[in-house]
Amino acid sequence: MGKIAVLGAGSWGTALSIVLANNEHDVKLWSHRREQVELINSTHRNEKYLDVDIPPQITAVYDLKKTVEDVSAIVVVVPTKAIRSVCQQLNHVLTNHVTVIHASKGIEPDTLKRVSEMISEEMDDYDYEDIVVLSGPSHAEEVALRHPTTVTVSSVNMENAKIAQDLFNSDTFRVYTSPDILGIELGGALKNIIAIGAGISDGLGYGDNAKAALMTRGLAEIARLGTSLGANPLSFLGLSGVGDLIVTCTSVHSRNWRAGNLLGKGKKLDNVLEEMGMVVEGVRTVQAAYQFAREQDVEMPITRGIYQILFEEKDPKEVVEQLMTRDKREEMDDLASLLNERYS
Repeated sequence: MGKIAVLGAGSWGTALSIVLANNEHDVKLWSHRREQVELINSTHRNEKYLDVDIPPQITAVYDLKKTVEDVSAIVVVVPTKAIRSVCQQLNHVLTNHVTVIHASKGIEPDTLKRVSEMISEEMDDYDYEDIVVLSGPSHAEEVALRHPTTVTVSSVNMENAKIAQDLFNSDTFRVYTSPDILGIELGGALKNIIAIGAGISDGLGYGDNAKAALMTRGLAEIARLGTSLGANPLSFLGLSGVGDLIVTCTSVHSRNWRAGNLLGKGKKLDNVLEEMGMVVEGVRTVQAAYQFAREQDVEMPITRGIYQILFEEKDPKEVVEQLMTRDKREEMDDLASLLNERYS
């Protein structure tokens, strides 16, 4: 088939490489750690991140220039804090125009840029309209085992979205398209905040009632902020909205849930991140969403409470009490306002 470069050899980058390899593409999996590259190529394993066999069609590469030689598409799966640096490096080694797809979920604090915006800002000759996002309820551990998974790809340029759909779609990895890149990216990023909250709730020993309430009201916050920025509210009822929210809030596979769970059990953020040993995207996204809410004048009490736990060391039980004793209101007010904004 084709040659594809996947940038980022963490769990998600490895899983997406396996999807592409199973679709008979030759995959070059880039890592900035030479020892990881050597280990993957010698053992066909990447056990620190994903405990599965890696198909022979996947070759790990340390040299970025060699990684992107003669490829038709690049899949960017590095942490959001590394997006700009990696894209700047690509400018020096990428000699032909290719399809750029990203599968990273986050928002940059301070600038409040989404990943597609960061990529288009840093890469020469690539406009925002050229970038494709892949998002949805998709634990890497299950994708790698070929468990049924469904995701969405989105771009302003729907031809590029269809290219991405064709690359990834298979009998175990179903891919839908959407024109709402804003809503798809925001849903994938903001649900990590609520997943941290779900982990905190479980860590405190609260039950399913509390988590169901948190997820439902969290989705309202995500949609409220997203629609204020111009996203289609229906996107938040789809795979990258409520779908991703469910899978991230309810599974031990979720890094964000695991981080929240440790916080709920009384550990401090620095100790949690050290113990996790992996990037927890929701932490940076909490900072960005908290800024967004203030700038957009959008009410996001759950996000504010999680921000206070993470960065102001507020006691989680106090935050729960604070949320439970807010002024009484009508539940349908949120839904009605979102629909009015969209269709009035």
